[in-house]
Amino acid sequence: MRLKRFLLRYYPPGLTLEYERSNGTVETKTIDLLTLSPHSNLDALARHVVDEEPLIPESRYEQVKQLLAKLQEKTYDTKQVFYLFKMLRAHILPLTNCAFNKDGDKFITGSYDRTCKVWDTATGNEIVSLDGHKNVVYALSFNTPFGDKVATGSFDKTCRLWDSRTGDCLYALRGHLTEIVCLCFNPQSTLLASGSMDNTAKLWDVETGQELHTLLGHTAEIVSLNFNSTGDTIITGSFDHTSKIWDVRSGRCIHTLSGHKGEISSTQFNYSGDLAISGSIDRTCRVWNVSSGQCIYTMRGHTDEVLDVAFEPRGQKIVTASADNTARVFSTATGACIASFLGHDGEISKVAFNPQGTKFISASSDKTCKVWNAETGVCLQTLEGHTDEIFSCAFNYCGDTIITGSKDNTCRIWKS
Repeated sequence: MRLKRFLLRYYPPGLTLEYERSNGTVETKTIDLLTLSPHSNLDALARHVVDEEPLIPESRYEQVKQLLAKLQEKTYDTKQVFYLFKMLRAHILPLTNCAFNKDGDKFITGSYDRTCKVWDTATGNEIVSLDGHKNVVYALSFNTPFGDKVATGSFDKTCRLWDSRTGDCLYALRGHLTEIVCLCFNPQSTLLASGSMDNTAKLWDVETGQELHTLLGHTAEIVSLNFNSTGDTIITGSFDHTSKIWDVRSGRCIHTLSGHKGEISSTQFNYSGDLAISGSIDRTCRVWNVSSGQCIYTMRGHTDEVLDVAFEPRGQKIVTASADNTARVFSTATGACIASFLGHDGEISKVAFNPQGTKFISASSDKTCKVWNAETGVCLQTLEGHTDEIFSCAFNYCGDTIITGSKDNTCRIWKS
C-alpha cells in the first residue's frame, strides 16, 4: 500500500490518509485526533502518529507536524462578536425548523405553509421553494457534507427527497401511518431515517427511494433519532421513556436504554460512537455505554424538564437545556457539572456547540439566543431582536455564523 496524500478534517480534528492498494484501488483511512488542543505538544503528537501508523513513512514526519499545526490553529478560542446580518420573513405561516448546509452558504426553512425553502445565506434570497407536501413541513435536513439533497418530513405522513438546486422532488417516501416529526441522513448520505408518531422509525435508500427497514419496538411516538459517525448504528428516543440502539444493516434492535421516568426529548451519539446521551422530561440526562447498553451516569440538577442535549464535537462535554430556564455543561469523563448557565427568562428548547467546543448557543422562549463560554458559564453575548419565542439555533461548520428561527415567523442570520 502506498500513501498518496493527506486530507485535513478540522471539526472534530482528524487526519485522513488517501492511499493506493497494490491492485490500484484508492481508499481512505482517518486518524481521529479528538484530544488535540491549543496546549498539545506537536512534536510528541507527530512522533506518535508516525510511529503508530504503518502507512506513514518516517520521511513524512515534518509534513505531519505541519498538518497538525494547521489543525491546532482551529482549536483556539477566538473572540467573536456576532451582529445581525440578515432578517428573513421566510414564510406566510409560522416556521417549524431551520438548518444550514455544511458550508453555511445555504440554509433551509420549514413551515406550516406546507413548504420548505432553500435560501442563499449571503444575499438572503430564496433559491428554490420545495412544494408538494399536503400538510405542515416539520422536519428537514441537508445531506451533509454534500448539500445537493434536502429531506423533509411532514404531518401528511410522508417524507420527500429533493434536489436542493433545482427543487425537483426525487422521491415521495410513503409508509408511515401518522405525522413524521424527525429525520436525518447517515454520514455517507446513502440512507435517510425518519421517525413518526406511529411509534416506528424507517430507513430509506436515498438512491432508489425504497424502504429498507421498519424499526419496530417502541410503544409511543419517536421524537428523536441520530446516526453514529460511521453510519452503522442509529439511536431513537421515544415518549415511551426509552431510547433504543439499532443495527442499521439488519434493522435489529441491539439495546433498549431503560431508566428514565419520563418521555425522551433528545438523543445523540458522541463522535467516537461509544457513548450516547438521552434527555428526558424527568429532568435528567443519562449517558449510556453503546456496546453494553448500560447507563454510566445520570446527570441531575435541573428543576424542570430537559428539552435538549448535545455533545460538543469531540465528545468531551455535554450541554443540557431545560424548561427551568437554565443550561448546564457536564464532563463526559466524570459526569460532573462543569458550569450552570443562568440568564434566560424563559425555557431553553435548543442548544448547540460551536465546532471548536469552546462556546455554545441557547434558544429560549424569552425571545433571545445567548452565546456562552462553555467552560466558565459566562454569557458572552445576547442576540436580541426576535419578537417571539426562538425554537431553533445552529452554528455553521466554521462557527462564524449563527442561524435562529422564531415563532415571530422570521429567520435571522448572525455573523461574526
